[in-house]
Amino acid sequence: MITSAIIPRPLARLPWRLIFLVTGIAGFGLIVLYSAAGGSMRPWALKQGIVFFGFLSIAVAMSWMRESTIKALAFPIYGVTLVMLIGVEMLGFVGKGAQRWLDLGPIRLQPSEFMKPAIVLTLARFYELVPASEIRNWRAIWPALALLGVPAFLILVQPDLGTCIMVMLCGVTVMFLAGLPWWLFAAPVGAVAVAAPIVYSMMHGYQRKRIDVFLNPESDPLGAGYHIAQSKIAIGSGGIWGKGFLHGSQSHLDYLPEGHTDFVFATMAEEWGLVGGVLLICAFAAVIRWGMRVSQSAKTRFAQLAAAGLSATVFFYVSINLMMVMGLAPVVGVPLPLVSFGGSAVMTVMLCLGLLMALERQQRTGSKLS
Repeated sequence: MITSAIIPRPLARLPWRLIFLVTGIAGFGLIVLYSAAGGSMRPWALKQGIVFFGFLSIAVAMSWMRESTIKALAFPIYGVTLVMLIGVEMLGFVGKGAQRWLDLGPIRLQPSEFMKPAIVLTLARFYELVPASEIRNWRAIWPALALLGVPAFLILVQPDLGTCIMVMLCGVTVMFLAGLPWWLFAAPVGAVAVAAPIVYSMMHGYQRKRIDVFLNPESDPLGAGYHIAQSKIAIGSGGIWGKGFLHGSQSHLDYLPEGHTDFVFATMAEEWGLVGGVLLICAFAAVIRWGMRVSQSAKTRFAQLAAAGLSATVFFYVSINLMMVMGLAPVVGVPLPLVSFGGSAVMTVMLCLGLLMALERQQRTGSKLS
């Protein structure tokens, strides 16, 4: 057991079990990326490792933030991120047919990633300020819808359907937990069902193709349905114990597209089998469970809503990606956090965990919350 007798007291107060668990997930991801590159640290594993440990350090540093500081920054962070999203529309870098990045010289920043935790903190702060007696009034509903709808629209037109869905789900989760009436969530579902043909006709061609392939993957097995077909083959061929490390045929022979990013779970399952897949899912479940326990133990409404929303962000990342690679949801470009190659998802998840550690730290130390 790690105690203050072994390490300095401030470090002893860190949630070491969570840190070791997250590091274990990321470490396993590096092993998968190493294998996906044919047994090489380049071009993915080495860069991913540097990015992870960099953001892990940032998350640990964030754990010393006070809840009052987080609350004070909620609206300003939302405002700055919204301005950056508008900047993307005006000056954004175009890549792979999408305009999602701000070119800042040495780095390219994707503001939509910051909006995932930002919308959670903003809505949590908003509903903390709303009196409990007013929670079901329209005055407690339309501002939240505006706060959520404007960035979601800006992200959708980039176009980035996957991130738009993530932002919407994170925001709706906070609104639901805040106690809004159930009809507010049922009505849009019914409206979408009725308007589905119109929405479908307004989608980009590649987005409609994803829906078509999701409903009938065999309609284009060598085209748009190729990703899903090869993903299912890779997952199924792994069996219970997998083919063994560095022995995945689908990924190593380049049958599986994007085997190091969106479909990294299929790459992993082929080599590590059902056992590896279940263990990875259980590890993510433990992280999410820890976050929900932070929400349950919180003493303030802001901390309760923020912790639940941040935990939900991790949950939606994992669940959408797994459903996507198994053919249970359309391919919307949501990576598996800490495992898929790419710094954006690592950054978002580690920012969420850093904020959760800050909220949890104050609960354990008994700091005065404000």
